[in-house]
Amino acid sequence: MFFFLFILTGSLFGQEIEGQWNGILKFQGSQLRIVLTINKTDTGFVSSMDSPDQGAKDIPVNITTFEDSVLKVEVTSLGAKYEGVLTDESQIVGELKQMGITIPLTLTRVISDKATVIRPQNPVEPYPYHSEEVKFINPKDQTVLAGTLTLPKKSGKFPVVVLISGSGAQNRNEELMDHKPFLILADQLTRSDIAVLRYDDRGTAQSTGDFSKATTSILATDVEAAIRYLLTRNEIDKKKIGLIGHSEGSSIASIVAAKCKDVRFIVLMAGPGLRGEELLLLQEEKIGKVSGVTEASLSRRLALNKGAFDIIVNTTNPDVMGKELRDYLLKKVSDMPIEEKPEGISDELIVQNVIDQFTTPWFLEFLKYDPSLILRKVKCPVLALNGSKDLQVSAKENLTAIKTNLDKGGNDEVTIREYPNLNHLFQDCTTGSPAEYGVIQQTISSQVLNEISRWILRKTN
Repeated sequence: MFFFLFILTGSLFGQEIEGQWNGILKFQGSQLRIVLTINKTDTGFVSSMDSPDQGAKDIPVNITTFEDSVLKVEVTSLGAKYEGVLTDESQIVGELKQMGITIPLTLTRVISDKATVIRPQNPVEPYPYHSEEVKFINPKDQTVLAGTLTLPKKSGKFPVVVLISGSGAQNRNEELMDHKPFLILADQLTRSDIAVLRYDDRGTAQSTGDFSKATTSILATDVEAAIRYLLTRNEIDKKKIGLIGHSEGSSIASIVAAKCKDVRFIVLMAGPGLRGEELLLLQEEKIGKVSGVTEASLSRRLALNKGAFDIIVNTTNPDVMGKELRDYLLKKVSDMPIEEKPEGISDELIVQNVIDQFTTPWFLEFLKYDPSLILRKVKCPVLALNGSKDLQVSAKENLTAIKTNLDKGGNDEVTIREYPNLNHLFQDCTTGSPAEYGVIQQTISSQVLNEISRWILRKTN
């Protein structure tokens, strides 16, 4: 459920490369613009890089050389290297290498424009419904959440759903690789006379707050704030409020539904039914296999992560956990084959990077989160959907766990759907690999869109 791409730049030597350089990194269907600015100093050149699409500015550089028209840049903290050839005064052609991934990257003097990406399902204005920019406050910490409320263009009170995005900081459209699934889902539902509230995650786009400190349970309080806001709207039928969560958003929907009587139905799209640690190991195994990782290498990765997860889950004292985790990882990383280690990074730095990821508030809570304890408390109607080729939240294991635990809680209004050949984003796909997400033109299967709208209308009429 996590996809990270580090971008780098460097100080350059040679008068002919002073100034601004522009390029676009293209990776797994994503396009990221970079702007490299090089300035001359008394001792050579210094440079900085901006990534406008990520909101990052002045990214630092460690090592740079420029000899015989060959530019070499290294950022040791990321284990990343860039090597390119200055072919003329206006172009550097090269490759970026990081964590075993090689990406072509050409830098030019011309400001780069992202190529137009075809997403045929995106609705085009004017919409045949009302679309209103709204803001509401989470009273627990005064976070201001900004979003869009869409309403049918007719009089009356309407059923409504709150859309809850998956893991990571997401905007109101759950935008990923130029796909906007929540924009498309909101359009489908509002055209079916169902109102929709979608909003930017805290600390994202127009919402305030600090996403780095957010956990699943904290994000659930944002959903509760959204429900309280909807209860103030005259256009909303207060007895027909529902939640639709995607991936981690499904866990959040279940948490809120289990304790909030105002929630009358929920839709779980690719929702976890397994405990966090089990879910992540299964995800790594399935993605590793389809990505061509050797059996031996994958086995070592799984064993390393399982051992680390066991320490985190079973150790209550944070100081003891930190020491045990560091000692364990140092031993495991030192025993790894050299070809499986990120190039140019010391074992100590590899371990620190892993610890930094594994000990964030979100990760610590997610790893220990057990959906079964929550699902047994959910009493409202539930529609749980997944694709047979979902490698992030595998359909068979998770749908089975969801159904089993809802049944144990006595919920007899449960609908389970597994769609053949759909991935984690509910796209028709070939392998299900996350590498396909960006290159598939379809954003979300129309079969799934129709199923959700029909099911909600049946439950609210």
